[in-house]
Amino acid sequence: MAAPRRLLACLKVLRSSVRPLVSSRKPPVHKPAKWTSILYTSVASLTGGASLCAIPFREAESLSHDTLIRRAVSLATDSSSTLLSQTTLALIDAIMDYSKAVHTLIALQKRYLESLGKLSPAEEDQIWQVIISQRAQVKDHQDECHRFESSWIGAVKLCETAAEVAFSSGADHASVTVRTNIQLALSQVEEAQKLSEDANKKLTEAKVMEVERMTQYATTLQSNDEDVPEAYLRED
Repeated sequence: MAAPRRLLACLKVLRSSVRPLVSSRKPPVHKPAKWTSILYTSVASLTGGASLCAIPFREAESLSHDTLIRRAVSLATDSSSTLLSQTTLALIDAIMDYSKAVHTLIALQKRYLESLGKLSPAEEDQIWQVIISQRAQVKDHQDECHRFESSWIGAVKLCETAAEVAFSSGADHASVTVRTNIQLALSQVEEAQKLSEDANKKLTEAKVMEVERMTQYATTLQSNDEDVPEAYLRED
């Protein structure tokens, strides 16, 4: 009998709570503090897990929409600036690694050209294997640069959008800060790209030198063959 009694008591409570909502009478003009509290608590429970708002709802009741937007804009500019910082660092490191790999390849090619005619076939093959492996590393670092560059460009665009929204919403300090971060990132990447451009230039020069040196070496070999007396070329 205890269970039915508890159920009836619960139903009475529910009816007493629902009746004011379904009544056809015009409700009195006053702030329904109880239901407002329930509403904010319910919405907070739904959005809290997704972290849609960093401001407690009870505190938000006393703030204007403009204030809440400016606070949200500050969060957006902070997060976009963090993304820009991380992608800038990744891109610069990738460019530095690419430049080092290119300079290593140039050194290997130069060493090979200087050793033409002085190496045994086994030694020459060994150097060529090292050069081929280094060329593969250069290609891998170049692909990594392209991948991080794509992410970095996206981060720059995101920061530019966040800066525009911050400015239009009145968050001038946040707008100026993120634009300063963009300019800093652009200058840092530009300096790093100068190193990669210099490395690419030297690699192109090394390839031209390689072609000239190999052509000269082949001509020398052909000339030496022609200078050999016919008596040494005849078969006994």
